[in-house]
Amino acid sequence: MRIRVAAPAELLLLQDIERAAGEAFRPLGMVEIADDEPLPLDVLESYRRAGRAWVAVDATDRPVAYLLTDTVDGAAHIEQVSVHPDAARRGVGRALIEHLAGAAREQGLTALTLTTFAEVPWNAPYYTRLGFRRLDEDDPALTEGLRAISRAEAAHGLAAWPRVCMRRELATAGATGPGGPAGHTERTHQAGAAGPAHATGTAHPADTARPAAPARTVSPPRSAPAVPPSAPSR
Repeated sequence: MRIRVAAPAELLLLQDIERAAGEAFRPLGMVEIADDEPLPLDVLESYRRAGRAWVAVDATDRPVAYLLTDTVDGAAHIEQVSVHPDAARRGVGRALIEHLAGAAREQGLTALTLTTFAEVPWNAPYYTRLGFRRLDEDDPALTEGLRAISRAEAAHGLAAWPRVCMRRELATAGATGPGGPAGHTERTHQAGAAGPAHATGTAHPADTARPAAPARTVSPPRSAPAVPPSAPSR
């Protein structure tokens, strides 16, 4: 499975992947999440232009999953990770997350973070298996940027189901093992986990020190997270 930057002509396909992945929420009674529309094309294009939209492609170079990321308070934040059901349970989501982890280390970022549904099997439980930990209200790692994201999600109705912020520390560049201090060796918001694919971050779906932390960027509020079977939804 190859991972590369998304191409302009593939943005409609990314929306289709998210719609298909979102159907996994319907049997759980989370109809509003299943029916939620994907991010608009102009927002997806802004991620693509910034080099913050990656796709996992099949043997024909067709995307089967994607991940969007922001930088929030010195960490790589998984805004969205979605895996098409046809590519679920193949480690695709995990691969995307590990790809992001590697890129984040090179940039000197401290961690991976995400917000996700606490009780959906392919959300928080999946991310825990990938080395993320839940952030309690009094956890110093629960930064103002993450709190702002959580407030925006609540304002858009996501708090109707329990949600949680998660974080995965990253080893410094050159350290042994891609999983960081926790010894985690997998990577990506969509694969190898039980459950459907999708996250919002999600993941996935949890980050090393950098000389100068980048400006915090918070993506536009969205009313539904991504969902991954083999890659969770955040």
